[in-house]
Amino acid sequence: MVLVLSGVPQEEPPPDTRTLFHNHPLYKDTASQLLSIPTKMVGPVGLLYVQQRELAATVPQDKNVAIVGSDDVTTCIIVVVRHTGSGAVALSHLDGAGTEEAVMNMIQRVQELSMGYPEGRLELQMVGGFSDTRNYSEQLIYSIMQAFQRQLVEIDLTLACVGDLNTTIRGNVRCPILFGCGVNVKTGELFPATFPDKGPDQALRSARHFTGGQQVLDVYDCSLGLLRIGPFNYDPLRGVDLWLEQSDDFILQQLSTSPEVEPPHFVMQVRATLKYIQDHPFPAVTVFRDNRPHYYRRDENSGTWTPVRY
Repeated sequence: MVLVLSGVPQEEPPPDTRTLFHNHPLYKDTASQLLSIPTKMVGPVGLLYVQQRELAATVPQDKNVAIVGSDDVTTCIIVVVRHTGSGAVALSHLDGAGTEEAVMNMIQRVQELSMGYPEGRLELQMVGGFSDTRNYSEQLIYSIMQAFQRQLVEIDLTLACVGDLNTTIRGNVRCPILFGCGVNVKTGELFPATFPDKGPDQALRSARHFTGGQQVLDVYDCSLGLLRIGPFNYDPLRGVDLWLEQSDDFILQQLSTSPEVEPPHFVMQVRATLKYIQDHPFPAVTVFRDNRPHYYRRDENSGTWTPVRY
């Protein structure tokens, strides 16, 4: 219905971020405020980590999740939808696949979790992307804003630390300033963050989008406190043995949308994902037996995710 920018309803999203920031300088101020906050290293206790092509939603009353977040975004965008009345929040890590459905599902989940709260409005925050040479981020930002514009609700864009506002120059190379962020579920505060522990089944979750899975999966049930991975399938990756034989630099150059700015662990994670695909070419058969998801529950003693045994 309406995307609200700087408190003003818009019939159409701006054609590009330059126009957005020129017409609405408020976003420069809010981005500067976010960038002035030191980046926090967040441990696994109380963390719900959202990987690429995933989303998760929860509420302030959730005793299992204190922070929801994601990182390792270069050309990707972290999208946060929050209801100011209930505090319900949804976060996704979008790369251009499944954007429309993801936006619709985020809004739907937050609305469902906000039933019984007549007061409040929906707010949208976007973090990530940069002025990359191939213009990936710019196209993604526009497609996300278009997707929100097409929804049958009014949503207020309160933060857009994206594109030019999230770009710096290092060694004559443009790169992102922020690579990740977290949201304090109880307060709604969004802050720069990095997450050394990215939760269970990391290689399996990466294998899904690595092999072309387009859907943005909802990975958390806050009513049960369960992290849910799968079930899903992917086709065996042709040439995976050959990929694993290549040099780190070859993998970086060929498998990244922004090889010049990837974090140091990028290649290591790609290799772990390729190895997982090599070892599990048919996950529907060998990983998700009887088509059952992998469920994880928060351990009360350690505070980390532990498998739910059947």
